[in-house]
Amino acid sequence: MLLTNAHIATLQSNDSFGLIADGAIALEGEQVAWVGAAKNLPAGYNTLPTQDLGGRLVTPAFTDCHTHVVFGGNRAAEFELRLNGASYEEVARAGGGIVSTVTATRNASEADLLTDALTRVDALIAEGVTLIEVKSGYGLDRDSELKMLRVARAIAQARPVDIRTSYLGAHATPPEYKDRPDAYIDEVCIPTLHAAHAEGLVDAVDGFCEGIAFDTTQISRVFDAAVALGIPVKLHAEQLSNIGGTQLAARYNALSADHVEYATEADAQALAASGTVATVLPGAFYTLRETQSPPIAAFRKHGVPIALATDCNPGSSPLTSPLLTMNMACTLFRMTPLEALLGITAHAAAALGEVTRGRITAGAHADLNIWNAAHPAELAYRIGFNPLHARIFKGAL
Repeated sequence: MLLTNAHIATLQSNDSFGLIADGAIALEGEQVAWVGAAKNLPAGYNTLPTQDLGGRLVTPAFTDCHTHVVFGGNRAAEFELRLNGASYEEVARAGGGIVSTVTATRNASEADLLTDALTRVDALIAEGVTLIEVKSGYGLDRDSELKMLRVARAIAQARPVDIRTSYLGAHATPPEYKDRPDAYIDEVCIPTLHAAHAEGLVDAVDGFCEGIAFDTTQISRVFDAAVALGIPVKLHAEQLSNIGGTQLAARYNALSADHVEYATEADAQALAASGTVATVLPGAFYTLRETQSPPIAAFRKHGVPIALATDCNPGSSPLTSPLLTMNMACTLFRMTPLEALLGITAHAAAALGEVTRGRITAGAHADLNIWNAAHPAELAYRIGFNPLHARIFKGAL
């Protein structure tokens, strides 16, 4: 297919949108074959079936690199509790939080979990997402964690979207292991990782390194098991406090360290040295009414790639809009529209270890978004407005 009469934001570098006015994109199979000004189109592409885009904006398709879209029930009641003054930690310590979703998830069938998850996935697709990371972590026993990962894999069979799974067994200590987190890690979390890997259900291993979850020593044991299996790692780090999660992620050359509100300049330096992406999640920051912003200036200073994601989950970020995520990143964290677009495309893909996605260049994935917009800054500027005209997935309109 040949796309013509397009205003293209190639994002070929991190320094500019890489805009091409009156551009053209040649697609061959599932790859971009050529991109440039229409006047420079090589003769060999003239015979391809052509789509005139009417001057519309084209960007790389979006990647949502941190989601928990598979879960049972909802936590609207906790939303009300927090509005009445309870903190996230107080809700969690009272038996709410992550653990409150566990019962509903354990009791739900795979079919019900898939049906429910698809409502959220459809919202992401409708705003131009073609790659979604899906975490487990609401089962917290062997069978339920495996069930969640199977449902995550099934999403890609039910919808035109790619899925990457992250095993998040180290998300919380389940009620049956209350006050015995080390026993849970050794008796349930790590053995379940081996079982999930044997089924081909794991693309990455994640953990929640926080005072209300697991410390660096406990997460290290999980990461050591992942490394032994040849699985990359990522980490929820420094969301509510700084207990060394970002430094831990850097030591393991993690794909990403996520949340990072309490990360320091030293943490930014460690991420830069390890090549780890900093994934910021403004939806959780907004929902929890946090006041400690991630150190965006330090990430810029040290050249740390900054990814954006919805963190779609039932408790702290019931968000299914990547466009609103971009606006929140700009408004709450003072990121620029260019940083926001890179964050939901190239850098989000890098946070999943995907190096051929998120930019429009020869050899890249032919996943593109076509927008009813004149300039890419409009995507982060508008609130509650979706200008998506069409989505191209694997080279198909």
